[in-house]
Amino acid sequence: MPKIYLATGSNLTNRLANLRVVAGQLAPAVRVLRASPVYETSPWGYTDQHPFLNQVLEAETELDARELHALTRLAEQEIGRTPTFPNGPRVIDIDILFYGDDVFDHSDLQIPHPRMRGRWFVLRPLADLCPERVHPVYGRTIQQLCDETDSTLIWRHKNLAFGQKTHVMGIVNVTPDSFSGDGLLQYDDPIAAALIQAREFIAAGADMIDIGGESTRPGSQPVGEEEELERILPVVRELAASVNAIISVDTYKARVAEAALCAGADWVNDVWGLRGDDAMPGVLARSGATAVLMHNRSKPNQAVLHARFGGRYEGVQYQDLLGEVKAELLHSVDLAQAAGVLRDSLILDPGIGFGKTVEQNLELINRLDEIRALGFPVLLGASRKSFIGYTLNLPPSERLEGTAAAATVGILRGADILRVHDVAFISRVARMTDAIVRRAAR
Repeated sequence: MPKIYLATGSNLTNRLANLRVVAGQLAPAVRVLRASPVYETSPWGYTDQHPFLNQVLEAETELDARELHALTRLAEQEIGRTPTFPNGPRVIDIDILFYGDDVFDHSDLQIPHPRMRGRWFVLRPLADLCPERVHPVYGRTIQQLCDETDSTLIWRHKNLAFGQKTHVMGIVNVTPDSFSGDGLLQYDDPIAAALIQAREFIAAGADMIDIGGESTRPGSQPVGEEEELERILPVVRELAASVNAIISVDTYKARVAEAALCAGADWVNDVWGLRGDDAMPGVLARSGATAVLMHNRSKPNQAVLHARFGGRYEGVQYQDLLGEVKAELLHSVDLAQAAGVLRDSLILDPGIGFGKTVEQNLELINRLDEIRALGFPVLLGASRKSFIGYTLNLPPSERLEGTAAAATVGILRGADILRVHDVAFISRVARMTDAIVRRAAR
């Protein structure tokens, strides 16, 4: 089957969701293999309109070129595109960039796309997928063509400058049984409560919101896909349409992740590091979404529950704690890259509290720089966890100082993101710590 490349763009309604549903609209006749990151771009031609989101899809199909063209036009209509004027605003735009190595030059169909050269919003995401591909008409590689464009007119959508500051992720648990007591299903209207909490977190300094519909505390019970989706999708949709912060969905289930991404989520935070569902790597590759890959050796029979402190793990054996954690994280990276996920779309999480004893958790935080040395951004999730409670003899509601200490040491050891419950307080801790240790990067 020929390898095809499709350019997609949107600048109306929920722009990211519009891009993410393209693959489903083209299936099964077109099988999307992987996607570029999403870019925000200045409008082309007619400039009095909102910026666009643009992405390129790499796919394969048994359709001939004319059949593929007809399918893309139908998909545009199904997603909601209505006729406007040349270069005007649109809900979705789908263009065929390449159809294998074939060249078509007909009045109604031209492939490669005849207006590709000079268009930064096409060439930049295309270069992420096939930089060395030679354009059959221009005789130059995609990377060479990309280098000729104005890079100031395009930027990664919701891009984070890792290394310059510590980013804060606010936790929104749409669950009944979070270990920290903040599960929002205890409210009469949990969706409204989740939206209020998320917006308060953003106002307090959160760069991203992590939405979870299943508790992962030791001893918690799994939740079915349908129930998890019912809990999180309304929150994802509303936030995607109304805030600029990154929206992350905390799930290890591929179907839940895919639905959340199509609703407008930006990231997937997978507590099983792609080992909980074999379909997850493909979902990430086809969407171009950023993924947090967490280390996890949780086993229910090793969890000890305590009424005051919560669950902890005992008797978990590591011959070489850091060596094994790093190796298993890199195995998750291999799973992602084998499916086509780009390396710079991956973030690592050492999995504090997941299949580690109290002492092992403390050691991991103090040696977090060894995880950072693997070359990926690092997320630290220590907020209110039981290792703090057992260390300080405190319940979840009194672990703020312990969380702050873990966050500070984490920053000193290279953490890029802090996943926390107490956003306002930890944001101040992070800013002060950054002012001391990241002065050269400011």
